[in-house]
Amino acid sequence: MERDYAERRGDVLRELDGLRVEVDAEKKIGYLILERPPLNIVSYKGRAQIRAIIEAFDEDDDVGVVVIRGADGIFSSGGDVKRFPKIPKNKMSDLADNIGAPERCSKPVIAAIEKYALGVGFELSLACDFRFATKDAVVGLPEVTIGQMPGSGGSVRIVRLIGMTRAKDIVMLGKRLPAPKAMDIGLVTDVAEDGDALTEMVEDYAAKLNALAPISLRSLKRVLNAAPDSSLKVALDIEGHSYEKLRSTEDYMEGIAAFSERRPGIYKGR
Repeated sequence: MERDYAERRGDVLRELDGLRVEVDAEKKIGYLILERPPLNIVSYKGRAQIRAIIEAFDEDDDVGVVVIRGADGIFSSGGDVKRFPKIPKNKMSDLADNIGAPERCSKPVIAAIEKYALGVGFELSLACDFRFATKDAVVGLPEVTIGQMPGSGGSVRIVRLIGMTRAKDIVMLGKRLPAPKAMDIGLVTDVAEDGDALTEMVEDYAAKLNALAPISLRSLKRVLNAAPDSSLKVALDIEGHSYEKLRSTEDYMEGIAAFSERRPGIYKGR
């Protein structure tokens, strides 16, 4: 089911630029679909719209998990390179803020990668919590090969995911990695045989997440995302306060009851 968030988010979401929104209320999945054939490039305008859509999903009670994928079997080959010179220079320093929206979203966000996830397409997936890909997919940050560098958070996030040595080897040479290799080094969560298997894998993973207590997942995401930027003491304090807060929730009491009665929990996010 397509969903119109324009009234909620104002002009930024009117006339979506190469994007489509769908919500499967039964499965509690919100889909952000990159849709600009043939390679689903992400425009400058589309970056702000991606942020607004993710923020709208975060407020939508019908959405428990967000999935970002591309139309027609391709995730995204990257940005609209030919139009880059037309963008004012003072509009380029905050690109990472828009593309980083999945990381800030309180709900789990999954990237479903087919064929290509390059440049800003891969940067968008790196801001997600989970990345699933078809085995023939290729990922990478090739900006250096056209005299540029990643500008939407990719060069920073990749270091935190796989470490400095591997990150420099990949980004400074603009390497393109097959999905199985990307999974081996920690850039991809899992690999599927083809597009149909990827859809099944992502929906199954989303179902597992949606079966858990939403407030617990939100707290976990906040703690895990804060850990790399915090000292050990601060990270432990954040974890401790989050744990303490969860003890007073209805979901926690339901979890204890479900455990005692040997049944699945029925969680309400409060």
